[in-house]
Amino acid sequence: MPKEGREMAGFLALIVDAATKGYLDPEPKTGIRCFHQNCDGTILIRVEPRDGFIFWKCIVCGEEGRISDWQKTKGEGVGIP
Repeated sequence: MPKEGREMAGFLALIVDAATKGYLDPEPKTGIRCFHQNCDGTILIRVEPRDGFIFWKCIVCGEEGRISDWQKTKGEGVGIP
C-alpha cells in the first residue's frame, strides 16, 4: 500500500477510535491533527445517532468527510473496513 494510503487509513482509524470512545458526546474534541500539509487544525467529530455515520471536520482548513460502515471492523471494534 502506498505511503499516502497508509497515512489516510491511520487517520481514519484514529477518527473512528475517537468517535467510539466519545459516542455520547454530541461533538467530541479529538485532539487529532488535520492530515493536510501545513494545516495546524484539529478534527471535530460527530456521530449521527440515526445511522451511525461519523462526520469529521478540520476546524482550521475546513477539510471534512464522512465515515460509514465502520461497525464490526477489525481490531478492538474500531478501524476501517
